[in-house]
Amino acid sequence: MPHLPDVVLWSVPAFVLLTVLEMVSYRLLPDERAEGYAAKDAATSIGMGLGSLAFDALWKIPIVALYTALYELTPLRVPVLWWTLPLMLLVQDFFYYWSHRSHHVVRILWACHVVHHSSRKFNFTTALRQPWTSWTVWPFYVPMILAGVHPAAVAFCSSANLVYQFWVHTERVGKLPRPVEYVFNTPSHHRVHHASQGDYLDRNYGGILIVWDRLFGSFTAEEKRPVYGLTKNIRTYNPLRVATHEYVAIARDIRAARTWRDRAGHLFRGPGWQPASKREPVKTPRPETPSAAPVSGRVA
Repeated sequence: MPHLPDVVLWSVPAFVLLTVLEMVSYRLLPDERAEGYAAKDAATSIGMGLGSLAFDALWKIPIVALYTALYELTPLRVPVLWWTLPLMLLVQDFFYYWSHRSHHVVRILWACHVVHHSSRKFNFTTALRQPWTSWTVWPFYVPMILAGVHPAAVAFCSSANLVYQFWVHTERVGKLPRPVEYVFNTPSHHRVHHASQGDYLDRNYGGILIVWDRLFGSFTAEEKRPVYGLTKNIRTYNPLRVATHEYVAIARDIRAARTWRDRAGHLFRGPGWQPASKREPVKTPRPETPSAAPVSGRVA
């Protein structure tokens, strides 16, 4: 078993320091265009982060057991060396992109990930607002295990990816030099990802690299100020409700559904999907009746 450091644990002091510095920066240099901090929101995000550590430890027991079984079954082996580790990080980032994208377009997966988007602020504490049901992520990394990557190496790469994404949750960093913006996920790209405007929705899924979004057609550059949060925001700071509200909504929709097809739709279609019986009919516009030209040259 490779001995790799726990990068999340080692990064905690940096998380705390950067968060304090960002808070102080808003005190000393206020920015009316930025969302900044709100005490209840920040406390909820930190509480969600602490809770995710406990629940992740619980979910890891069956996941590690399954990964280990699959690793023992495959004859392939990828050694952990100075030159293989960057390749593992690259491959993990590729699968993270597809995991992240899937968690936006499949509702039962979105029920896990929606937690991270539930804040209407965008600061370093938003990065800590993590789900408590991350058991939906493990299938996306099975190909790495079957290719011979040790489960501990997969966990290390996932942790490194998570740590990298901490610093992109800020409004205090503008656009970076063009080569950096072209290749890497940056605060500018991630602000778009957390926005709730229609033309920003479901864009910029990259973890470390933004090139996957450019390759697979999900990239959008930051042009206007984002409005953060959900299309239908939740009005609660209760961590338990934040963690479970979408699961509750799914259960309610399934209970009200009339057919098994509709029940499956509530689980596996997009978050905004509704059965045909609940969709509003499209109104056909009436042809306009010609009217007399206005007296003056101005049209109201």
